[in-house]
Amino acid sequence: GVAGAGDTVRIESCSGQFLAWAAFSPQSKIRARVWSFDETEQIDAGFFAARCEASIRARARFDVQSDGVRLIHGESDGLPGVVVDRYADTLVAQFSSCGAERFKAIITDTLLARTGLTRLYERSDASVRSLEGLPEATGWLAGGGDTGITITEHDWQLSLDVAAGHKTGFYLDQRDSRQKFAAYARRLQPKRVLNCYCYTGGFTVAALSGGAEHVTSIDSSGAAIERAIANVALNGFDAARTTMLDADVNAMLRQYAKDGSHFDAIVLDPPKFAPTAFHAERAARAYKDINRLALSILAPGGVLFTYSCSGGVSADLFHKIVASAGIDAGVDAYISERMGGAPDHPMTVNFPEGEYLKGLVLVKK
Repeated sequence: GVAGAGDTVRIESCSGQFLAWAAFSPQSKIRARVWSFDETEQIDAGFFAARCEASIRARARFDVQSDGVRLIHGESDGLPGVVVDRYADTLVAQFSSCGAERFKAIITDTLLARTGLTRLYERSDASVRSLEGLPEATGWLAGGGDTGITITEHDWQLSLDVAAGHKTGFYLDQRDSRQKFAAYARRLQPKRVLNCYCYTGGFTVAALSGGAEHVTSIDSSGAAIERAIANVALNGFDAARTTMLDADVNAMLRQYAKDGSHFDAIVLDPPKFAPTAFHAERAARAYKDINRLALSILAPGGVLFTYSCSGGVSADLFHKIVASAGIDAGVDAYISERMGGAPDHPMTVNFPEGEYLKGLVLVKK
């Protein structure tokens, strides 16, 4: 027969052997996204209820020090095209594939029933939807009210807007890295910290809580900078300990290098430079440039937290890029730690492509 967008199809080998049940996406380069490898499984409301419940139950096993948590992480939770975050009393969902769109109502009802929450906001505005032939979709699917929310993370209060922020409103995947950065700040007591691509100031708050004397935060979004200023105030820190710049990070790094400025701790957490492996070469040049500049202005003994969230750049390639940046900067550094996404953003053994976020903690010699 002829399958339509989002229909469940049977995938077989060339010899007719069953391989999987999958959602059909006629306009995508990924024609089918697997729901199940079990031939006896029915892809129905009961299937999605069980998958959602298993995902939520799994999060209870992780030590998540926040009421902001990812409840469903796409393929890693057996629900390709579905991302769901919980921010305090509000759920935020993204449906980015035809299969996810087809079963949106069932998934929404299940999430509300299993969590006991009454507010669910849709943020299906990622560019990948256009590749699936789907329009953007945002707004309340359940409940309503203010889209501004404050979550607790470790000992901090962090405000966000689920309607206007990046992704679903916040970068929950960097939760553990923010805690780690605060720990380094407590140990090193840096006088000058530089937070590049600061977004709403999560790493800024972490540095201040660790005892950093002064933090300079840079982002090209004025709205993000305003939210970062609010988050500093929300946690009771003196605004005089911060400099907030609505500016281009690359330009500022070059200016600092030209001026001979130095920082005791730097965070480089740029946006996605390479969404796929096709863009890896171009992304490698961009990552190398910012890391070269950051290493050149990092004080001896200082620490650099550097990240790539590009799925098209592997952990091995990212390490090589940073190593090359160090050579060009005439700098050597110890790799103190390797960082990844928080545990509620899991990678599974049968989906290694889920390892999108990788980070290095470098201590300059």
